Amino acid sequence: MTMTEKPEAFRELMAIRAGKDISQNEVAITGADPMFASPFRIGETLASALAARAVAANDLWELRTGRRQSIGVDIMAAAATSLGGEDMTLVRGTDGEYRPAPIADSLEQMVALTQPWQTADGRWFLPHFNLPHLERRVLDVLQCEKTPESVAAAVRRWRADDLEEAIAAANACGGIVRTPEEWLEHPHGAYLASRPVVEITRVADSEPLPLPAGGTQPASGIRVLDLTRILAGPTTGIGLAEHGADVLMVTAPQLPQVPPFVRDTSHGKRSCFLDINVPTDAARLRELVGDTDVFIDGYRPHRLASHGLGIDDLVKLRPGLVHVSVNCYGSGGPFADRAGWDQVAQAVTGVCDIQGTATKAGRPKLTPVYLCDFLTGFLAAFGTMLALARRAREGGSYHVQVSLCQSAMLLQRQGLIDRFENAPGRLSPEAFNQYAVDDYGTPFGDLRSLGPVIRMSETPPRWDKTIPVLGGNRAEWLPRESSGTHAG
Repeated sequence: MTMTEKPEAFRELMAIRAGKDISQNEVAITGADPMFASPFRIGETLASALAARAVAANDLWELRTGRRQSIGVDIMAAAATSLGGEDMTLVRGTDGEYRPAPIADSLEQMVALTQPWQTADGRWFLPHFNLPHLERRVLDVLQCEKTPESVAAAVRRWRADDLEEAIAAANACGGIVRTPEEWLEHPHGAYLASRPVVEITRVADSEPLPLPAGGTQPASGIRVLDLTRILAGPTTGIGLAEHGADVLMVTAPQLPQVPPFVRDTSHGKRSCFLDINVPTDAARLRELVGDTDVFIDGYRPHRLASHGLGIDDLVKLRPGLVHVSVNCYGSGGPFADRAGWDQVAQAVTGVCDIQGTATKAGRPKLTPVYLCDFLTGFLAAFGTMLALARRAREGGSYHVQVSLCQSAMLLQRQGLIDRFENAPGRLSPEAFNQYAVDDYGTPFGDLRSLGPVIRMSETPPRWDKTIPVLGGNRAEWLPRESSGTHAG
C-alpha cells in the first residue's frame, strides 16, 4: 500500500507529524469497514490513528537505534478496540471457562438515560448522567426522577438553547443535537475546524533532552503522570505504556470511578493515591513532576491550575515537560471551559444526527461504541510521542491538545459507508484470540482481554504489568533502567 492509497485520516495525521516522509512500505493498513451498524468509517479512522501512533513510536525508535521497523494495523481489530469490555474482556469463572464481563447495572442505567430527548421546540438534547455528582447536577436542572420516562418529560419542558445554557451554568454536562452543518456554522465548531485535530505547541524553551538510555521499547524510561479517568485520558496512558513508558496513575480515594473502564484502561500501568486538596499530597505530586516527562491532564479545564498545577506551573517545575490536555471541547472557542463526554461530543458535532438518519431510527442516535473516547486517546498518544521526539531533537516544553469534538469531526471527514446492515458487531472468536492477552490475579479476577492490535516488527506493543489495585503502588518513579519490570 502506498502513501497515496492510505486512508485520508492517516494522511492528515502524517501532515501534523511533518518532517521526513516515511517509506511507502513502512505502514500496512489492511481490512475494511464496517464492523458496526453505523455509516461511519469507525475502524478505518481508528486504524489510521493507531498506525500514526506507531509511526510516532517508530520515530522514537529511530532516535534510539537509527532503525525503523514495519507496522501493521487491521481495520476490524482497530474497530474492536472501541468495544471496551463489551465482549473484548472475558472473565474466568470458577469452572475455568472465560465469559464476557458482566455490565454493571449502574452503567446500563447511565446508558439508558444518556440519550437524545426531544425538547419543547422540536429539537433534541442529550443530557449526560455519568458519575454521581454530575448526575445530581443534571437532575437538579431538570427537576425529575432518574428514569427514562421522567427525563424525557423533563427535557420536553425546555427549549433546547435554554437547556444547554442551564446545564452549562450548573457545571453539568449535555448538549444540543446539531447537524454537521449547524456545528460548523456555530462559533465553536468553526473554531475547531480552523485547528489541527492534534495541536502541538512549544510553550517554553529548554535544552534538548535525549531519550533515556537503554530499554527495549521506543518509550522505555519515559515517565508519565496520568491524572485522568474514564476512557479518553486513560487510553492515552495505556498507549504510552504499550510502547514501554512507566505510567503512574494518580487519583484519590474519594474520586468516583467506573470500574469496568478502570479495568479496561489500566493494563501496564501503576497506580497511587495523591489528593491534590491535601497539602502534603500536592507537594509530593510536585516532586514527581520534577522528574517526569509527560503529564496527562483529564480534569475540567483550569481545574488543576486552581491548585497551582496548570501548565505554566508544571513547566517551571520541569523544563522539557510534555503536557497533554484531554477534554471535550478543545483548545479554545466559546465552549472551551465546558466539560463533556463522548456522547456529548457525538451530539453537538453532528454524529448523532447522521447515525439516526442513516439507520432510519426516526430520531438522533448514538453510535454503538465510544469511538470519540478511544480515538481521542489514540491521537493524544500520537501527539505525545511526536512532542517527545521534538524535545529530543530541538529542546523545549510542549503542550499537546486533543478533544472529543475534534475526534468526532475527524471521523466525519472520512465520508460514509453505504451498506452496513450485516456488520458483525464484534470480532470472531478466532480473530479475538489472535490478539488476546491473559492477565491473572487482577483486582477484577483472571481476565482474557483484547490486547494491543498494532503490529511492529521489532518492538510489538505489550502490557508488561498486571492491572493494579487503585492506589496500590507507591507514589514514586521506578529506576529508569528497570522501568519495564514489575514493581510495587
